[in-house]
Amino acid sequence: MKLIMSIVNSDDARGLIEALLGAGHRATLISTTGGFLRAGNTTICVGTEDDKVDEVLRLIKENCHTRTEYVNPLPPMMEAGELYIPTPVEVQVGGATVFVVDVERYEKL
Repeated sequence: MKLIMSIVNSDDARGLIEALLGAGHRATLISTTGGFLRAGNTTICVGTEDDKVDEVLRLIKENCHTRTEYVNPLPPMMEAGELYIPTPVEVQVGGATVFVVDVERYEKL
């Protein structure tokens, strides 16, 4: 048995959960925050048999997409009276970070 933990963009979470449930997988959704943008993420945990790992990974890949966003960088430390006009920076967000972990014991209580 495996535990698949995927950290996805919050915009992709609902579609991924629906796809996982539609394919007969059980999933737990945890709201998280992280990354240098401090953007909202969602961690989705799926416990599955070894032979279903590829199917779950395929569903994650199909439902989690990267996208481009523009963010304003934090202003540098400045002296009083100095003017700083930030230029937006293009960054890639989204996709998924996935961990597949062996499960030694599983019990449904």
